[in-house]
Amino acid sequence: MAVNIRVFRGEELLEHTDGLASVYLEAFCAPPWNEDERKTIEFVGRLVDNVRRPGFTAALAFGGADVVGFATAWTTVAPFPTDRCYPQAAAGLGPERTLEWLCGSREIDELAVRPAAHGTGLAAELLEAVTEDAPEGRSWLLTSMRSPRAVAFYRRQGWTQATHPSPEGKGIVVFLSPRHPARALAALPL
Repeated sequence: MAVNIRVFRGEELLEHTDGLASVYLEAFCAPPWNEDERKTIEFVGRLVDNVRRPGFTAALAFGGADVVGFATAWTTVAPFPTDRCYPQAAAGLGPERTLEWLCGSREIDELAVRPAAHGTGLAAELLEAVTEDAPEGRSWLLTSMRSPRAVAFYRRQGWTQATHPSPEGKGIVVFLSPRHPARALAALPL
């Protein structure tokens, strides 16, 4: 099936919440994420506010009329947020790098494809669609080390891991995009 990717910049994305919710549930209900329908409802609820964020950008992949994948992103504001997993990112980078590297950059919030689309290159296309016009090439994201598959995917796409979790390796990590000017300054893992 041919896939068509469309980019959205605002509230028109909300016309596709059922498709987004379906992809989110399929992508994140399995290990290692193990999310349930409640988390999917929370995701859809956040979308109403997220589409109003500065720099909001979403890419949806359609197989015919069905949503088969998506990515959402926006511009990270200053001061750096303190909710969700943001404190872990700030702790890993320190206050100066957090402000310089992340604030004003395109932040990738979610990237998901249906399991049937794994290995097709669709996730890479969606990631590129939401980052191609990032300010000065600056994009970043958070992911969990509990998903070696996600970490390996971002590395294959040329993203640079900028923070490193505790020795147990279970924490949240920051990745900088291939065009992010600070990626060469990121500390290499031990």
